[in-house]
Amino acid sequence: MKNLKVALAGIGKLGSAMMAHWNKLNIKIGVYHPSRTKAEQFIQRFPNGHLLTEQDLREVDILILALPAGKVIPFMENRLAEGNSSSVSFINMATALPTKEIKGKFPSYKVYGLKYMGHSRDLLEHGNGLFITEDHLPDTVMELCKPLGQIIKDREERLVKINKLATYYAVRTAVEIENDFTKKGYPPAYIKRALTSLAPEVIRSYSEGNLGHFAQEIVREIKENSEKDAD
Repeated sequence: MKNLKVALAGIGKLGSAMMAHWNKLNIKIGVYHPSRTKAEQFIQRFPNGHLLTEQDLREVDILILALPAGKVIPFMENRLAEGNSSSVSFINMATALPTKEIKGKFPSYKVYGLKYMGHSRDLLEHGNGLFITEDHLPDTVMELCKPLGQIIKDREERLVKINKLATYYAVRTAVEIENDFTKKGYPPAYIKRALTSLAPEVIRSYSEGNLGHFAQEIVREIKENSEKDAD
């Protein structure tokens, strides 16, 4: 990793979460953003980062594209010359952009998909993330991802479905809490606390198997009602 030139394009929530963990291990990451001011502000938070120019991007070993789906291909078209970038390993992290689409657009590039399953805030605060890839990733990329969590080989389309399904249930639950609390006349502060603390932490405790007695009784009640409905 010492001689490896790694670049990050995309300094939003996911980029910040990854940089936080690389920073803990002092893993050097070059940072590119079309706004130099924004890039400078970003690396002030992460001393392991250093600024890159457009020319620098063509000379790195790994270029991590932590960009929104709609910006990945335009970014590559506008800032990279295909002939000069054939040695770069591009890492597509955009959940909604199939990696095969990029490979079709840039056949001479080495492009790999690596999609994060989860919320960037969770990765930032807790680490131990879960990443999905369809590709056989180079050892250098695997090594770079070790501080971030686990990598599982699976289809990208499955990740999209999981993210949509989990988001659907999360939003539905949030709306139901908000509506029910509002009907009961609870103050806005109570609604906010239920949405930002109570519900998320109960779900986390459920997933970790350490619910308290009160919550366990509710789980049993829900499961019993589900079994009755099934009958």
